[in-house]
Amino acid sequence: MSYELIVIGAGPAGLAAALSARKQGLTRIAILERDKYLGGILNQCIHNGFGLHRFREELTGPEYAGRFIDELSGSGIDVFTDTMVLNVTRDKQVHCVSPQYGYRILEAQSVVLAMGCRERTRGAIGIPGDRPSGVFTAGTAQRYLNLEGYLCGKRVLILGSGDIGLIMARRMTLEGAKVLACVEVMPYSGGLSRNIAQCLNDFNIPLYLSHTVTEIRAQNGRISGVTVSKVDENRRPIPGTEMDFECDTLLLSVGLIPENELTRGMGIAIDPRTNGAVVYENMETDLPGVFACGNVAHVHDLVDYVSKESEKAGAAAAKYVLQGPNEGEAIDVINGDGVSYTLPQRIRVSALDGAAEIFFRVRRNYGKAQIEVLSGDESIAVYKRDRLAPGEMESIRLSRELLSKARGEIRVSIKEQ
Repeated sequence: MSYELIVIGAGPAGLAAALSARKQGLTRIAILERDKYLGGILNQCIHNGFGLHRFREELTGPEYAGRFIDELSGSGIDVFTDTMVLNVTRDKQVHCVSPQYGYRILEAQSVVLAMGCRERTRGAIGIPGDRPSGVFTAGTAQRYLNLEGYLCGKRVLILGSGDIGLIMARRMTLEGAKVLACVEVMPYSGGLSRNIAQCLNDFNIPLYLSHTVTEIRAQNGRISGVTVSKVDENRRPIPGTEMDFECDTLLLSVGLIPENELTRGMGIAIDPRTNGAVVYENMETDLPGVFACGNVAHVHDLVDYVSKESEKAGAAAAKYVLQGPNEGEAIDVINGDGVSYTLPQRIRVSALDGAAEIFFRVRRNYGKAQIEVLSGDESIAVYKRDRLAPGEMESIRLSRELLSKARGEIRVSIKEQ
């Protein structure tokens, strides 16, 4: 079976990309989703706060996903759920398997990668101590509680201050659990400021910055307590700073990893800063006709931005099918002082219709600061901000005229005022 576009993943990124491509004129589109339902992670995010930018109203995760799922009705887009993609070849053959159709090979003229991301587990951060039950990632606990109806513990400590962990601190408190503390190894929170206020401060849950879990204790196979220690500037535990907490559950909210096994299998270049594909201004990878968007490209903080970015990828995929590949020299976008990554990593100035939007995150908290864009030693643009935080993705727009002044590359840096 042959399609103009195959979208892998039916979360907010995949749904937005497919619908965008359909609006641009593609008629043979397929969405492949390994879960039984459309919507991705949004299905378990029953809290509100979604859609404020896109719809100018406050929605829950399922409500936000529902807006896009409703658009699929009558669109003519083929949707295959409970379908696992095993491999994608460089000539865009998609190998997949499902209970309904068995093993199939689908051919595509273009592909959008929208597989999302996964959570870091205990094994990824190497916490010493026993290996008992009661240690969950925050997203797993969220699924158990919101979709399956199981409260995974009564006395809870949270390691990491990512947004999922912060939201679960509030959620578990509302369900009757006692959340003892949220512990963060960095000297700043990894979550949105509004989640710190609404999920911790409003419920008097303490946040210990520059602290980490240094021991897990167990009794009868279940976690019975943890030791938390302060860390120095090199994130090494400081002797004599230990605090013991008696708990039956430890939730891990220690970062997200883009799901790029398929991407690597295709031989597409991966940026070690984002752990996602290297992409151009239209979200195209270095393999022509293959695009990446959403959390598989870089971890977002707001789903509204995922949708916007993915619509760009879907429209670009349609343009690739209908008009052929983009050509032209590209300039590189790199991170300078105070910036941890930039996206897109490459911009083809000749392909721009208007301005290019560059997304980035900063390495630490800043008060008043300026974002400076340099080409060599020359400053080509400056943007002022009242505050910058690592937990909140930032963006700037650069006009085609400005980018035409760049010589080979541009560098985004932060200067504190």
